[in-house]
Amino acid sequence: MRIGLDVGSTTLKCVVYDKDTPVFREYERHFSQIAGKASDMLRRVAEQFPGADRAGLCISGSAGMGLAEDLGIPFVQEVYATRTAVVKYMPEADVVIELGGEDAKILFLSGSMEVRMNGSCAGGTGAFIDQMATLLDITPGELNEIAGKAERTYSIASRCGVFAKSDLQALLNQGAQKDDIAASILTAVVNQTVAGLAQGREIEGNIVYLGGPLTFLPELRGAFDKILGVEGTCPENSLYYVAMGAALAGDSEEFDLLEITERIANYSSSHSYQSSDALFANKDEYEEFVERHKRDSVPTDGKLSADGTAYVGIDAGSTTVKAVAINSEGNIVSSRYLPNNGNPVPLVRDFLSDLYRDFPNINIKGAASTGYGEEIIKNAFGLDCGVVETIAHFTAAKRFQPEVDFIIDIGGQDIKCFRIKDGVIDNIFLNEACSSGCGSFLQTFAGALGYEMGDFAREGLFAGSPVDLGSRCTVFMNSSVKQAQKDGATLGNISAGLSMSVVKNALYKVIRVTDAKSLGRHIVVQGGTFLNDAVLRAFEREIGQNVTRPSVAGLMGAFGAALYAKEHSSGESGILTPKELESFTHEVKAITCGGCQNHCRLTVNTFANGARYIAGNRCDKPLQKHSPTAKYNLYDYKKELLAGYGPAKGERGTIGIPMGLNMFELFPFWHTFFTKLGFGVVTSPQSDRQLYFRGQHTIPSDTVCYPAKLLHGHMEALMDMKPDAIFYPCMSYNLDEHKGDNHYNCPVVAYYPEVLDANITALEEHKFIYDYVGLHRRKDFPRKMTAILAKYFPPIPEREVREAAAAAYEEYERYMSRIREKGREYLAYAKENSLPVVILSGRPYHLDPEINHGIDKLICECGAVLVTEDSVSDQVEKFPTTVLNQWTYHARLYAAAKFVAESKDPRINLVQLVSFGCGVDAITGDEVRSILESGDRIYTQIKIDEITNLGAVRIRLRSLFAALGLGE
Repeated sequence: MRIGLDVGSTTLKCVVYDKDTPVFREYERHFSQIAGKASDMLRRVAEQFPGADRAGLCISGSAGMGLAEDLGIPFVQEVYATRTAVVKYMPEADVVIELGGEDAKILFLSGSMEVRMNGSCAGGTGAFIDQMATLLDITPGELNEIAGKAERTYSIASRCGVFAKSDLQALLNQGAQKDDIAASILTAVVNQTVAGLAQGREIEGNIVYLGGPLTFLPELRGAFDKILGVEGTCPENSLYYVAMGAALAGDSEEFDLLEITERIANYSSSHSYQSSDALFANKDEYEEFVERHKRDSVPTDGKLSADGTAYVGIDAGSTTVKAVAINSEGNIVSSRYLPNNGNPVPLVRDFLSDLYRDFPNINIKGAASTGYGEEIIKNAFGLDCGVVETIAHFTAAKRFQPEVDFIIDIGGQDIKCFRIKDGVIDNIFLNEACSSGCGSFLQTFAGALGYEMGDFAREGLFAGSPVDLGSRCTVFMNSSVKQAQKDGATLGNISAGLSMSVVKNALYKVIRVTDAKSLGRHIVVQGGTFLNDAVLRAFEREIGQNVTRPSVAGLMGAFGAALYAKEHSSGESGILTPKELESFTHEVKAITCGGCQNHCRLTVNTFANGARYIAGNRCDKPLQKHSPTAKYNLYDYKKELLAGYGPAKGERGTIGIPMGLNMFELFPFWHTFFTKLGFGVVTSPQSDRQLYFRGQHTIPSDTVCYPAKLLHGHMEALMDMKPDAIFYPCMSYNLDEHKGDNHYNCPVVAYYPEVLDANITALEEHKFIYDYVGLHRRKDFPRKMTAILAKYFPPIPEREVREAAAAAYEEYERYMSRIREKGREYLAYAKENSLPVVILSGRPYHLDPEINHGIDKLICECGAVLVTEDSVSDQVEKFPTTVLNQWTYHARLYAAAKFVAESKDPRINLVQLVSFGCGVDAITGDEVRSILESGDRIYTQIKIDEITNLGAVRIRLRSLFAALGLGE
């Protein structure tokens, strides 16, 4: 008899073979009680086969190595075990896709054997699906069931489980249907697996699905089939392939079954965990800490004045709803702090109903909302205004610390930090790439252990040896905690360690401090997470100074919104009356907008008072809004110019050009060059999400920027169009604008054609011109291009190439000149009409709506005139910087910053778009800030990706607009 044990991250599987025949199998969750569950399972095997005193035993699985090593039991790596079982039972398989609790794997079996596994992120695994189902208040099985009824899907972040929660929360707050959200979750899992693990290798042939999620969730298998264009197979015993492979492994060792069962039952890990110093040495130290923070309080049992004057603030956050009512002195008379359960509307209705009941003579003179659900709450209940989170929190912080110079807010899924300079928000730090260790993680973990958050936090206050967990992916930190439990860590030590990890994540991942003194001298901490004394103590110890924690730290968004409403009150409010609340209704309908080519999928919320809130729009057409500055958008003007270089026919053949990366600027050059030579020119279609999906199976790196990833879809589209050749050259250098120390393209822009050729196998059947070209060498260019074209087409006289090149250079200069002229025109209009100006700077590819997410339109719709960095950089002479200024696009950015700093118009400010994956942009931002210091102008950096955390973008932009005085 041979036994295979698969000890996974969340489950335990056992398979027993009698020679080559499986005679027993069992599957259960181990809840980190691996030794106890495994020994119980082996006892049941012994009971099932009473005559079998000895058996071969082999262990596999991501959590089984320590157990195997300490007890001397053979261990086989899970990938090898999977391959062993697949070769035996499904020899025709080409690719295996296996999803586990925290692991995701793709095994390529045909051709060269290769395996891809998730490394630093556990997005898109079974634990990810469990988290999403919990947020929807359903089981994973119910999630699968309702996903089959979906009519549409939304874009949801899959790389980070907590950001996915943010996306889900926003959709729920907007009224999206759970059926559609469930299908979107499963689609996100597929996209994360394919884009993150395939890494450029084609998933084709006979596909086998293994692991719990793919076994129990047929809709997930269907999503894989749809996106991959295959019909995969989920075999019988798909849950047990690792255990089967372990049992079939040739190196299993025979043991006395009862004796090894007892050894496993009595097993305790020989490893020890890393620990830190205790948060509090004794209770006296804790009491002094508590007394100090009691001083930062505001009355929460205030009374209304005789005329009943009150102001209401509502913070509809990512996981909770906070609401307060304050009196004319700014003291709180009523408050509410509740989980929003995916829909804040009924909670706010209940709060207002209770408020009217408890205070019959109340006279609300102002009401404001903030947070994720700001807009829907404002529209639903007739609130007077909305206020961006940064301003709400700053307003509240000043109440407790008038000299505040730094605010840090750790919420359920967000970390927001604001640096204050001269009484205004000078810089914003947000968790834009990862959300490990926020409040929702602490809450989820406390719940998993059966504790209320407050009780869980108290366990860590006097723990002697807090676990040193660092700061990692939220799902992987679960594994670290489980391992610490196995190594003997107490609940208190784990609680304290998690509090420390939250602080380290905020300081070293979000704010990226190198010196705690740089934070400031008057620091205010906010957010529900800081109500945890352990988190607060860990923060003070880490930065080496005391901070201010308001007594209402968890209500600061709502408190700030109420104070804001008080400051901006007109003397009366449009908030719903008690009678209107009684007849309040909320209806939700999903429609597709046909106002433009975007065809946005809208969620229309209709309320009894006739108000409507529309979500999902990428422009203001469905809202029927009009901004006087909407037509002063240089992005739109650039797109109009590029549209003028339309498809052309030619006798020498047709050239296909992918519209991506640097082609957004160089297309006028190449279009002119090829048409003058007698070629036709066609381009790939406008980017959209479906175009990205078409090419994601050939993307070799998940960390490359989204603009580069999109090129894979553009190449697929061009191949379908069947031009005579596809042209996308490698270009180490850009044209020299004499603004920097050199004029390189970034490595991705310069050499991505090499990546495309190496990873898109279908290109072998097409003529792909990706030779190295140097437009900066104007004299050499004709000779070089003559030689290049001769490799792909009948020889073209160099004289013709020289004439075409001259026309192309002239057209490029004309194109750039028109942009600069239009930029001057827009600046003059803004000055004449006293309008704010935003110089939206980035790269040429940020012109792509799929990449910029409509940020340019949002800026103009809020009343600003928008120009670009290349429209003003020519007005600045080369100047020294403190960095090696060798990139053309960065040199333009520095020149634009210099232009802003030297401008005498205080309404001109700078916003930089940054794509994730560009490693030099942190340095770039520091240099831009140093250039702008003398000009005292506003600068913000907005990071964008395929699934941007649009909540973070919204916070940055609205904070900028508030600073510019643009209002709502």
